[in-house]
Amino acid sequence: MWFASVPVVIVVLLQAGLFLRRAWDVGGDVGLSDEQLKSGLRTGVISAIGPAIAVLAGMLALIATVGGPIAWMRLSVIGSVAFELPAAELGLAQFGYGLGDSGITEQAYATAVWSMILGGTGWLLVSALGTPYMETARQKIGGNNENLIPIISSAAMLGAFAYFLTGEIPAGTPETGSVAAGGLVMLGLLRLADERDIQWLREWALGTAMVVGLFVGLAIQLTIGSWW
Repeated sequence: MWFASVPVVIVVLLQAGLFLRRAWDVGGDVGLSDEQLKSGLRTGVISAIGPAIAVLAGMLALIATVGGPIAWMRLSVIGSVAFELPAAELGLAQFGYGLGDSGITEQAYATAVWSMILGGTGWLLVSALGTPYMETARQKIGGNNENLIPIISSAAMLGAFAYFLTGEIPAGTPETGSVAAGGLVMLGLLRLADERDIQWLREWALGTAMVVGLFVGLAIQLTIGSWW
């Protein structure tokens, strides 16, 4: 299983390296300085810390069912914990098993793995076939007005975050507290960074807000639990 999973992860790492190299080259072509490029890279790395903690927690649950190699492979590609865990559980449920159960049969194991793999092909196809047309669509929405394009991009990003949050806020008190704490920390850090012009604080703001929100939600869950 390790030999089967390693090539997939290697492809993902190669893709990440190629995208990073192209982004760096194109950044120079459009007039970004080396300092701006380095700042963007640091921001991306720091912002990945929060989601990585959540992925690690989900991976531990997935390892208990499908083992280390498959869990490592699935969570290294475009899939997410929010999908992989329910997909594996759905496959196991067809044979009367659940996540973490012992004595899972080969058929149940194979079904869980195929559920994750086949279920995740949808967004791979959409990304592969639709991405080349996204920039054209964005330009048409903006009416070729260069001033509108950054506004449209920001609105789309805010809409994406809002979509995910609308499912978390009513889920329970820990989720609501986590969202509120993360949002307040993000606003506070960005305001402080703007007032005092602290660039490194801007870079750490998103990652810090995610980690604080994560621990606040955990603390609420362990202390008062969920009120709804």
